[in-house]
Parts: sequence; C-alpha cells; structure tokens
Amino acid sequence: MTRTSLSTLDDPRVIGDPAVRRFLDHLRGERDASPHTVAAYLGDLRQFVDATWGAAAHPPLPWSTCDRYAARRFLVGLHRAGASPSTVARKASSLRTLFRFLLREMIVTSNPFRGVHLPRRERRLPSVLSVADVGRLLDAPARLAEPRLATTTDPARRRWIEYAAARDRAILELLYSTGLRIGECVGLRASQVDDLSGIVRVIGKGRKERICPLGRPALRALREALALRDAMFPTLQGPAAPLFVNRHGGRLTARSIQRILKPCLAAAHLPAHVTPHTLRHSFATHLLDAGADLRSVQELLGHASLSTTQLYTHVSIERLREVYERAHPRP
Repeated sequence: MTRTSLSTLDDPRVIGDPAVRRFLDHLRGERDASPHTVAAYLGDLRQFVDATWGAAAHPPLPWSTCDRYAARRFLVGLHRAGASPSTVARKASSLRTLFRFLLREMIVTSNPFRGVHLPRRERRLPSVLSVADVGRLLDAPARLAEPRLATTTDPARRRWIEYAAARDRAILELLYSTGLRIGECVGLRASQVDDLSGIVRVIGKGRKERICPLGRPALRALREALALRDAMFPTLQGPAAPLFVNRHGGRLTARSIQRILKPCLAAAHLPAHVTPHTLRHSFATHLLDAGADLRSVQELLGHASLSTTQLYTHVSIERLREVYERAHPRP
C-alpha cells in the first residue's frame, strides 16, 4: 500500500464519516473489493473532500449539498492540475459509484456525477515483444545463473542459485503462457496448479476465478521450480503453500518480480522499460496473430468487457502494417 493510501486510511475526515464507512462496508461485503481497490476509492474520496469542502471539513460531511457544478469543478480542477484523461475518468467513476450507493441508501436525492461529460481517453497501443524477444527473455535466468554457479562451492548457496534461476524462469514462462497479471501471479498457491491437466486456476479482479491452460514449456519450468523449492523448504509443501517464494521462504511480491525482471532484460538485450505486464500484452497479441478468436482471448485474460480485448486487434494490425511496409516493393 502506498503512502498516499495509508494517509487516506488515517484521515478522520474521510473514514470518520458515517456514509463513507457504510460505503466501505458495501465495497468489502457486497462487491468483495480487494484492499487495494478500497484504498484507491478512499484516495479518490479524499481528493474530492479536499476540493469540495477543504481541509477544515469534518464528519458528517454534507453529501446532499453536492450538485453537478461541484462535480464539474472537481473534474476541471483535476484536468488543470495535469491529470491524464484516464485518471480523470477513473476518479469520476469512483465518485459516481459512491453517489450511486448514497442514492440507494437515501442519503442523497441525485447523483451529481451521472452524465458528466468526460475528456476522451487516450487509447495507447500496448508495448509488445516479438516471439524472438520473449525467447531470449525466458532463457535469461539460466544464463545469469551460470557464472554464479561456476564460482560458487558452498552447497547451500548453490542450491539457492539453482532454485532462484528455476523460479525466475517459471515466473516468466507462466506470465507469457497464461497472460496473468503480476498480482495474480504472486498470489498463486500450489493448489491452484493442476499438474496432470496442465491448468492453473486464477483468482482475478473482483475475486473472479478463471481457468488458464499452461503450455508445455511453462509446465516443465513449474515442475522444476517446485521440486527445487520443496527440497529447500520442506515445511512449505502443501496446497496452501505459495507457488513462488523468496530466500526466506516467504511469498514473493509484485515488487520482487519487477526486480527479478530487470537483470533478465539486460541479459536479453531488451529495453529497461519493459514490465511484467508487457508479457501479458505479448501473450494476447501473439495469440491473435496466430489466429485465436477474440472471445477466447478475452476469457483467458479475464477481461470483463470485449472492448478491452479489442485493443489487441489494433496491435496486430499495426504489426501487419509494419511487416507489409518492410516487405512490399511498393508499400
């Protein structure tokens, strides 16, 4: 959790308000929102409270006095402060959800954020690696481990280097084989991987479960990493054990995977700005390039809306155009 979200959670003006507390119970209970999602909502509410009533505001807050002009002032203020269109749209969505709840609870008589005009969102095409780039990246953990193993004689250190290399390869293979989000990856338990059928049960956004098939290379990498993990940490064996662990046997974090990726990018001669999410983009684009239908890719990615998945069709078209312009004698 970020410093901002922590300070928001500690802000008595926000969490001390009875309506906000009821809204938080609604998010956690009825919508099964994650702690990260709840913190994001609180951050947006705090900004709105600051902009509408100022630092001197104290609970209970006069939600019923908010009108469309207050909503517009808030959004215009975000825009003038340099917020991107997607950020403005996300905060408007948070507040629209809050006021929809307050309307349902008869705390307000209207939703001031309903129908408010929003700036057009930028539709940036995601960054995608080529198949050859992905291959080099997946080979990087083993290449990085070779010189360390060649100069290490301590048995315990050798076991750790071997496990870390196998684990890092398995993580990268899994991200590319399934298109998992980084948060979904670090949250995996051993019980979610079915070794016999070659599938992984993923808990995605909104705590929704989906089934992702594992490619043979990813399954081999996972088996190797798990065998080495179990040899190093015998007490971690069991269905509740985290799939990937650190040197102390604790669950990896999203930041851990980002740190793991950095030297692998350098070893594969890839740009440093590539992120774990780039493998998700590459997974989707390569499937579509190979002829997969859009609806199947939507299910594999866990997208609630097909329009989100359609972005990858534009990536595929752009890649085809690049190939055409390079290869055709009269492009």
